[in-house]
Amino acid sequence: MMNADQTLMNSVVRVQRKTSWLGMAVMPLMLTAALASAGAGRDALADEAKPSSAQQNQKTYTTVPVRSSSEGNRLTVDGVVEAVKTAEIAPQVAGLVQQIMVQAGDPIKQGQVLARIDARAVQQELAASRANIEAVKANLLLAEKDYERQKALFDKNYISQAQLDRAAAVLKSTTAQAQAQIAQASAVQTQSSFYTLNAPFDGYVAAMPSAPGQMAMPGKPVMTVYDPRQLRVIVNVPQARLAMLKNDPELKIEFPSLPGAERFLKPKAMTVLPVSDATSHTVQVRFDLSNAPKAIVPGLFARVNLELMTKTEQGAQPANSARLFVPRTAVMRRAEVFAVYVVNAQGKAVLRQVKPGPMQGTEQEILSGLSAGEAVVRDALSLFAAQ
Repeated sequence: MMNADQTLMNSVVRVQRKTSWLGMAVMPLMLTAALASAGAGRDALADEAKPSSAQQNQKTYTTVPVRSSSEGNRLTVDGVVEAVKTAEIAPQVAGLVQQIMVQAGDPIKQGQVLARIDARAVQQELAASRANIEAVKANLLLAEKDYERQKALFDKNYISQAQLDRAAAVLKSTTAQAQAQIAQASAVQTQSSFYTLNAPFDGYVAAMPSAPGQMAMPGKPVMTVYDPRQLRVIVNVPQARLAMLKNDPELKIEFPSLPGAERFLKPKAMTVLPVSDATSHTVQVRFDLSNAPKAIVPGLFARVNLELMTKTEQGAQPANSARLFVPRTAVMRRAEVFAVYVVNAQGKAVLRQVKPGPMQGTEQEILSGLSAGEAVVRDALSLFAAQ
């Protein structure tokens, strides 16, 4: 009986030892699972705390207020200087450019030889025409003498009327041939002058797109010349502002790239062209310059600050005459629709259609669709692409 109890106790001890070893093996697995569960919980909390892509995009844009300006009687436009008298020197015939006597920037005088084109072929043709003229002159002289002899014989009744008529016909034919040869030689002579390019007026050489050895073609410019004594500034004024232009006697054109002494110049006259551009809806205005310094050359950038009539001067009510401006980058265009992103009271950027006016520097005037002080997104295209 005692042996049976001892055996039972030993079995219980062995079972307890196995259970203990099993628990020790399972505990690490349970701990790993718990840690993984805890990590997943933290990741879930992090995902909940992480903002969405739309929320991130909403936080990246910057806003600017709609600027209101009461300076409705000024309009600044950019322009460029151009020469009133300018010419592209191009040959009327094809040939190899043999010689160019001037370079870009050189002064020129009217009638001065600027370039020569290889004219050896036409010179040979001219020499042949002159030789033909000498030959036909000799035939004409012989025909005239023969006609005189035949007429003298006819007067003495030695020959018939038919023989005299034949001599007269030969004389007329020879005379016509002589006239044709002379006309042909004159045409060749005129054509030979096309191989020499002369200055049409006094001025300067502005550009030299060709060089000796290149092939000259009819209508292809060899050089460009201009007269520096007659210059003007060209600007484009919006149609909506054209009727508001005033004749400002104190107007001065600014040339920002020139030093202070030459930076401003008073124009001689202002001319508004009676034609409007259908694409840009602008009208070209020209300002003639007088006594322009040498630093003012064609292609120079210019800025004109035009004075406009006020609402009272136009006969309209002066109220609500303030103009609204936003950065040019705030305006987005899709086809014929212009829009800006306006930040509402909830802080959300909402797309709103607007009617744009003329541009002034880095700003775009807004004629309708916005109010002064409203917050708009500075870079509309970036926000549109991020959504």
